Amino acid sequence: MSRRCQVTGAKPSFGNAVSHSHRRTRRRWNPNLQSHRFWLASERRWVRLTLTARALKTVDRDGIEKVVADLRARGVSV
Repeated sequence: MSRRCQVTGAKPSFGNAVSHSHRRTRRRWNPNLQSHRFWLASERRWVRLTLTARALKTVDRDGIEKVVADLRARGVSV
């Protein structure tokens, strides 16, 4: 599975690691992904999502029902 948030779409970003002598090597910054299980009351089942910490705040604010509805509108199977 790719390192991508299912809600925000955050993915790794790439850049250079610069040493003290100013040599550059490629590196990547991974998103802060968390795997979390949510109870979907309307379907009476658990849903497991891979989210960033920022997306967890979005779920807390908007509710899991709205977030799952938005995911399904984008064509993501949940």
